[in-house]
Amino acid sequence: MSVRVVTDSTCDLPEKVVKELGITVIPIHIHSEGKDLRDGIDLSREDYYRRLPLLSKLPTTAVPSADTFTGVYQSLASDGASEILSIHISQALSGIKNVASVAANEFNSLPVKVVDSGQLSLGTGFLAQTAAQLALAGMSVKEILPELEKQARRTFVAAGLDTLKYLRLSGRMHVALSTIGEIIQLKPILWMRQGISSVERVRTRKKAMARLVEMMWKNSPLERIAILHSGMNDSVQELVDQAKRLLDGEMWIDYLNPVIGTHIGPGVVGFACVSVNEN
Repeated sequence: MSVRVVTDSTCDLPEKVVKELGITVIPIHIHSEGKDLRDGIDLSREDYYRRLPLLSKLPTTAVPSADTFTGVYQSLASDGASEILSIHISQALSGIKNVASVAANEFNSLPVKVVDSGQLSLGTGFLAQTAAQLALAGMSVKEILPELEKQARRTFVAAGLDTLKYLRLSGRMHVALSTIGEIIQLKPILWMRQGISSVERVRTRKKAMARLVEMMWKNSPLERIAILHSGMNDSVQELVDQAKRLLDGEMWIDYLNPVIGTHIGPGVVGFACVSVNEN
């Protein structure tokens, strides 16, 4: 039996890991300055965040069509897959999972199980990584799903925003609240666990970083951790230094995907982690 894992580019998995584990990543589309760009293919994340503050109009994001998912599923079936596990960003944040479900329901060549990760970024990516590792070990989708459910309960993602401007421009925050927040230097912290998201409001960047560090330690001991950002700055290194104290092993440091980054802007720093124990 050959289980193949599919996810989308909001997963933020390093290309090396994707290739080693045979994960198929479907790129999300970004519409910017009259161009339709595919995340990870036509779009450099470093360039994207460098140019984002200079754009006169905020880019928009688009979910791939059901036909795109069907094409990927068919390609994997033709390549010898016996089952497909399609793991995607929380449906509370995006319609990707719903589109994947439509494609899976219409696909009859082999079983396709679509999973709502209840997460974003590497919260989703870590689940896809685990699924692919277990698939390579010979486990079926039925056997893999309980392991993913356990990991999802131990997964936590948090990020500190540098500005409220992009939430306002994307329509994700009331204009008046955003303007007041900018005046008094609010630095919101967004976090997510098991499909539930929340916002904490702190007054300064220094306090936001202290809160992120506190969250990181609260979730320890850690099995995995990655630092995510939308542009390198001193705060990124501060989180890296803290993470090294909590995990004696490989740690990823990378750009946050532009699908999420478009709505929260440059200057974001945060982390995704999997705890050893349920918190």
